[in-house]
Amino acid sequence: MKKWYGGVLTTSLLMFLVLGYCVMRKPVKESYVTSSLYFNMTNPLEWINAMAPPAAHHPEKNNQVIPAEIVVSDLFIKRNLSAHEQQSLSTWYHLKRLTTHDLVLPNAIEAVKEATVAWNNLMSAVKMDELDTNDSSIKTGKPKQCPHFLSKTNATELDASGFKLRLPCGLTQGSSITIIGIPNGLLGNFRIDLTGEPLPGEPDPPVILHYNVRLHGDKITEDPVIVQNTWTIAHDWGEEERCPLPSDEKSKKVDELDQCNGMVGNVTSTRHVIATNKSSMVQDGAKSRKYFPFKQGYLSVATLRVGSEGIQMTVDGRHITSFSFRETLEPWLISEVRISGDIKLISVVASGLPTSEDSEHISDLEALKAAPLPPRKRLDLFIGVFSTTNNFKRRMAVRRTWMQYDAVRSGQVAVRFFVGLHKNQMVNEELWNEARTYRDIQLMPFVDYYSLITWKTIAICVFGTEVVSAKFVMKTDDDAFVRVDEILSSMERVNTTRGLLYGLINADSQPHRSLDSKWFISPEEWPEETYPPWAHGPGYVVSSDIAKTISSNQRKGHLKMFKLEDVAMGIWISEMKKKGLEVKYEKEERIFNEGCRDGYVIAHYQSPREMLCLWQKIEEKKRALCCGD
Repeated sequence: MKKWYGGVLTTSLLMFLVLGYCVMRKPVKESYVTSSLYFNMTNPLEWINAMAPPAAHHPEKNNQVIPAEIVVSDLFIKRNLSAHEQQSLSTWYHLKRLTTHDLVLPNAIEAVKEATVAWNNLMSAVKMDELDTNDSSIKTGKPKQCPHFLSKTNATELDASGFKLRLPCGLTQGSSITIIGIPNGLLGNFRIDLTGEPLPGEPDPPVILHYNVRLHGDKITEDPVIVQNTWTIAHDWGEEERCPLPSDEKSKKVDELDQCNGMVGNVTSTRHVIATNKSSMVQDGAKSRKYFPFKQGYLSVATLRVGSEGIQMTVDGRHITSFSFRETLEPWLISEVRISGDIKLISVVASGLPTSEDSEHISDLEALKAAPLPPRKRLDLFIGVFSTTNNFKRRMAVRRTWMQYDAVRSGQVAVRFFVGLHKNQMVNEELWNEARTYRDIQLMPFVDYYSLITWKTIAICVFGTEVVSAKFVMKTDDDAFVRVDEILSSMERVNTTRGLLYGLINADSQPHRSLDSKWFISPEEWPEETYPPWAHGPGYVVSSDIAKTISSNQRKGHLKMFKLEDVAMGIWISEMKKKGLEVKYEKEERIFNEGCRDGYVIAHYQSPREMLCLWQKIEEKKRALCCGD
């Protein structure tokens, strides 16, 4: 009997070890196959299982409570950095209270946790680079890590894991990915996934865009359909968007383009022309079919292009679909293109990728570096510029254009870019080198999610009052052209040094209550029917007393957080007004929220090329003239 018990025990132990080994080797793949239908009624991977991320929910991840002080402790350890390097951290340590006391902004705790990992990795890389430099007798410049253009031709065969194209520094507005291929195989179904970097400890990366082409339909329809969606390990699949649209669904606009081209799914007729010796006859109704941009056995040229609000797909030159960015799933996060399924790939080309300029080959480098801050002298104006980590070209365009105004070069006005960290170490290294070279970047102790831009506004107020002393503090964007001379003239004309909000004032706006809106605000976030007066985000100026109060309140933990930064500024000023501050709202009609008009003070949504053109016109014509097409 004892031998029998011993045999059972030994056998059980061996089975347990084998089972445990299998689970460790393949922790999610089999569970995905059995559970995906339960979580997603149309199953995005019904036809294609290659590279499938798990669809299982992880509720325990949402319930973890980690003390904020522990999360950020590594961010604020004093590092052995040079004086020039420390300049990029002038606001960094002032924001410690902000990142620990008030995490009510969306994704704040995730952004701080991810920044801790990114910062430690960056500092380790910087240390290793210093050691290599000291040990090497021959100093060689570090090669550029962010290419402008990537291509892969003759990608004809997909292996078991499909095709992958690595995007080392993410995407930015204007980036595009062109895929030339032929849907083939038994069904002709294929998928394109734009994925990010997986978080530490997570086996699969987030899917910023899942583009699934089903030529023979799915559980909902027998007709061809395109399904777009997102996936994260924390929230599983999002709400899918389909093209053609379901009959009860209204098309949305993304970057002023339809969510789904109205032609898709509609019947089109083909007219045959029969030529004779004397004339031509047209035979009507010879063939009709429902239009769909992809067809089995036929070559297609498909391009995914990044806009300001979302990603558009064109096929053979015709716009087909648009997909708006979802919270925390932004284009700068994309690190890889994955293609799988029944498609014969001819080539994949990624262009317009974010890349930094090689400082060794810039002839006017000294003129592009930030002017030293004058000691013990009050600035007339401090300008803080919102910029995303991999927007290298936009920052260079600002340096070459309106940062060349005499007032900026002389130190009368100071300009700094406020940039969060990236989840990709390569991008962070490029950003660090840029910061050391130009000395005009303020690093933020959080990952650069759009939902946290209010923290940047606070950081600008901190810099403008605690790092330097400025009469006025201004916020703008890296795609806005700022007439610095005209801003200074306006400050003299207004002749107010206290309680000033200058900009394109909106005095009677209401919260967006539609869930489809990029600026959706729930009644819990703002219960009132209207907002207090606020100034549009492309550019506004506040007097130093307002900026100083904001800086002080955040340090004490008394500042109400609101995710729309320009509206948040209006809310904070309204609270000061209730406490007795006499506020002057100075409306400037020459600040253009979208585009450019002659005579502008600020022109928004300007590409790097347009910024250079505007500056050339100012230098040559001495007037604020817009650039034509």
